[in-house]
Amino acid sequence: MAVPAQLSQMPAVLRDLLHSEIGLLALFGVFVLEGAMLMYFMPSELLVPGALALLGESPWLVATVIVVSVGGATVGQYALFRVAKRGGREYLLERRWFRVSESRLDRFDHWFERWGPIVVPISNSLLFTRGMLTVPAGLAGMDDRRFVVYSAVGTLAFETLLAALFIHAQTLL
Repeated sequence: MAVPAQLSQMPAVLRDLLHSEIGLLALFGVFVLEGAMLMYFMPSELLVPGALALLGESPWLVATVIVVSVGGATVGQYALFRVAKRGGREYLLERRWFRVSESRLDRFDHWFERWGPIVVPISNSLLFTRGMLTVPAGLAGMDDRRFVVYSAVGTLAFETLLAALFIHAQTLL
């Protein structure tokens, strides 16, 4: 199986973990960090294709990687959602690990105010807005279960599309 050139951008420790016996657990953990917006060292768009390149493309492995990625990202987003819901806007903006500017957060707050909770799965399924409505949803007091379902649905769409594009690209090589 051909390995995409972008895979070389994946940190070696992550490549080694994915290739180890605990690869899926490591992938889950990385997606928790990605969902909580704490993973800035590599683009999340490389995770699913990278995992498939390392682990394989059988239907079972593809489904497993998608389930693990959706589960991990949803857990991470839910954790950030709860922090926003409990801590509030000022609490988040004062944290060094929260790397969203106040003006950017304002923009996503307005999206949430205008469109409501339905914008959560939509934003999670788009490349540059993934997870960005997590904090506004928490600040608005969105229902926890509804948030988890909406977050997971949007993430499922995004990760499935990434996997499908990777597999399609492999057939062209």
